[in-house]
Amino acid sequence: MLERLTEPFMMYRGLPRSIYILFFSRIVNTTGAFVRPFLAIFLTSNLGISDSIAGIIVTLAIVVNMPGTIGGGWLSDRIGRRWTLLSSRTLAAALYVPCAFLGNSMIIPALLIVSSFTNSVGNPASQCMIADLTTRDNRKEAFSLIYLGINIGFSLGPLIAGFLYNNYIEWIFLGDAFTSFVSVFLIYRYVPETYPSMDIESCETYIPHEERPETGSFITIMKKRPFLVAFTFINMLLIFVLNQNNFALPLQLKDTFGMARGPQLFGIVMSVNGLVVVIMTVFLTRLTRSLRPILNISLSGVLFAVGYGILFITTSFTYFIVSTVIWTLGEILNATNSGVYIANHTPMSHRGRFNAFIGTVMTMGVSASPMFIGFYIEAYSLSLVWPLMFAIGMAGAGLMFTLYALEKRRYAAAPPP
Repeated sequence: MLERLTEPFMMYRGLPRSIYILFFSRIVNTTGAFVRPFLAIFLTSNLGISDSIAGIIVTLAIVVNMPGTIGGGWLSDRIGRRWTLLSSRTLAAALYVPCAFLGNSMIIPALLIVSSFTNSVGNPASQCMIADLTTRDNRKEAFSLIYLGINIGFSLGPLIAGFLYNNYIEWIFLGDAFTSFVSVFLIYRYVPETYPSMDIESCETYIPHEERPETGSFITIMKKRPFLVAFTFINMLLIFVLNQNNFALPLQLKDTFGMARGPQLFGIVMSVNGLVVVIMTVFLTRLTRSLRPILNISLSGVLFAVGYGILFITTSFTYFIVSTVIWTLGEILNATNSGVYIANHTPMSHRGRFNAFIGTVMTMGVSASPMFIGFYIEAYSLSLVWPLMFAIGMAGAGLMFTLYALEKRRYAAAPPP
């Protein structure tokens, strides 16, 4: 019986030791991610900031991720992944500490924005480390394990944060900082620098063609990878659709069930989302591990389209749950395969800058989604968001599959050396 229960997890055996450390580090870090879920409430209820100004502050905290990510990508390729990650995450955590003692000071929002910027500097380095530590044979399992760790933490964090917010609000900041410091210490103590050798001649014998280090500017090398550029912007469409779980979905629940029940039901929906991620990541990764990453991402677009499309034809809360299960399966496929595709198509010498570019494009999709859909709702109606999401999701899935077919044809005609 025990063997049958543990069998799905066997695919995670044999990964590099550092991957397991990163996995536990992510669990610790995301379990203590107390500030972000309650940021809007803190700004409006505790600091007395208006909804509109709070919205601007939250938007700024997202927008500053773009220059932070770009800078982090450059640093990852220049000074190494490890120190970029350690220094950025340490400083980001340190900025939370004074927030616990400033009461209702308006300095807090400024510190939170700077912390968000600093934290984003480490994002490309984190992605690069996973790619550096793995090969095409075990990369999908490694990204899946890290994603699972993130969501285990996020499934616990809001519960703890809710208790702290109502009873010991200063520990919202101190707890977030402490868990970040512990996460950083684990990497500092047990994960060595992963920046690979840039000996181009020796790499030619054992590194896949598209991952071999190159010389030249990022723009020059990016021009050689039109498939990766196309993949980035197509996937931005899919992320645009997925992001309705943070904007149109709670509005739909409030519109359907009223202000009294809507927020409560949205909490249930997001709990289902987290539960499905934790339970199904292992099984879905195992089920689709033989498929190419780009095909799994194409399938994620279909699941987004169907999951959100259901909401156009029903107002039953049961179908909101069914919808959430479907689009969450798409979220798992997209999250666990995007990093694999990117790692397989970027030279190790420029991984930081490619991850920074792609991360910036994704942030643009996330930040543009609420604004665009807000105008769309005013021009048409909330219910018409869902057929639009169905159309964009299916279009993104079709474009991603077309990209797969073109890529396959190209390499069949002229295999990489």
